[in-house]
Amino acid sequence: MVAGLVGIGLGYALRRLVLLSQKSTLELEVKEQRIAAKEAAVEIKQAAENKAEEIKQQAEKEAAERKSELESRDEELKERQEEIREQKRDLKNQREKLDRNRDQLQQIEEDNEEKQHQLESELAHLSEMSPKEAKETLLSRIEKRHHDELQAREQKLEMNAKERIEARGKEMLAGVLQRLSRDVDPDILSTKVKLEDDDLKGKIIGKEGRNIRAFQQATGVEIVIDDTPGIITISSYDPIRRAVAKYALDQLLRDGRVQPARIERFVADAKAKVNKIIHDQGAAAANETNLLSLDNRIVVMLGRLHFRTSYGQNVLEHSIEAAHIAEMLAHELDLDVEVAKTGALLHDIGKAADHELSGSHVDIGIHILTKFGAAQAVIDAMKSHHDDYPHESLESIIVQVADGVSGARPGARKQTLESYVTRLKELENIAQSMDGVVNSYAIEAGREIRVFVNSKQISDPQAGNIARQIAAQIESRVSYPGEVKVHVIRETRLTHYAR
Repeated sequence: MVAGLVGIGLGYALRRLVLLSQKSTLELEVKEQRIAAKEAAVEIKQAAENKAEEIKQQAEKEAAERKSELESRDEELKERQEEIREQKRDLKNQREKLDRNRDQLQQIEEDNEEKQHQLESELAHLSEMSPKEAKETLLSRIEKRHHDELQAREQKLEMNAKERIEARGKEMLAGVLQRLSRDVDPDILSTKVKLEDDDLKGKIIGKEGRNIRAFQQATGVEIVIDDTPGIITISSYDPIRRAVAKYALDQLLRDGRVQPARIERFVADAKAKVNKIIHDQGAAAANETNLLSLDNRIVVMLGRLHFRTSYGQNVLEHSIEAAHIAEMLAHELDLDVEVAKTGALLHDIGKAADHELSGSHVDIGIHILTKFGAAQAVIDAMKSHHDDYPHESLESIIVQVADGVSGARPGARKQTLESYVTRLKELENIAQSMDGVVNSYAIEAGREIRVFVNSKQISDPQAGNIARQIAAQIESRVSYPGEVKVHVIRETRLTHYAR
């Protein structure tokens, strides 16, 4: 029992001790938890304060932005209100202006009514006049009152009409030229006779020059016999005489017997042949242009144009072409076709006359047509094609246009090869005369010249001066169509070899 009691006592003491130990541990844990709770509370409080501060700042920022937005809207509202006030003022001004305009319109209507009453009174007064007098009086008053306006309107209408007329004229002229298709570059009768043997020159000259003198006397030409092999030149200003001489000389050379008596016979035959050609050519021109009522003497004069040229263009072919152009233009303009066509065909007939008649070919043509009974309308149509006389009809203007178109189109009138080569040589000689020029070449049919200068002697500015000097000399010394382009070339070539 003692042992049991001791055990119970020890157990109680031990339990007490354990309880005290647990109590102490619990108190310590409670204290720690209390401390941790305080720290957590502090942290929560700090976080709450930070969050509150953040929320406060955000709220203040939003409030500031809202305030700024409200202020901006307030400013816009003020501007809008000002615009509305300005619009109200404008509307008020416009209303006042409309009111004034309405008053002015009312005043104008009243004035018009008053003027109408005046016009009625004037008309009542004018009713005593004749219709023609009343019309002239009214037109005169209107013209005085609106002179400037009528003049401006007249000028505008005139300009518009002129533009329309020019456009229509170009259209008709283009159509006429496209319809015309013919050969206008006939062979020009040569004044050179080819010989099969140079010994024939001796026969032509004859003993002591009797044959050549007889031939020249019978034909009225000059025979030029020089050192040119196989060529004899027939020289005369009269192309018909040259034609007679050429035909006669050809027949003599074929016959082989060149004697003064035979020369006279062959020259007479040649004249008959040329006269037949003249008549045939004139009749062919009249037939081609359908002018069959021409006087036979006019037809003969027209045929003489077959042997005449103008700047390399056969005058008869030129006249036929001009007649076709004039005919088509007269049809387009609804004018007298026969007068325009005949005037164009005969406009150069004065060139068919010999040198015995003095005056310009226009005056000679008038004289010929008057003498041979041509209609006065035809004479009036042909005499103004060079503006020697004023235009008396629209047909005369057509003749002038047809003459200009036929002669001015490219290819109608050609320069001789000799004049062409002479111009090229003249261009190169001008360039070669300049100091420092090494070589020069005229190219592009004389429309361009290339000049090479010595790069050691001539600088770039000097090359420019040379180009200007060459161009100036070409303008003063050379006759040429269009323009001539001058190229001055200065170059330096450097060559080296890598070995």
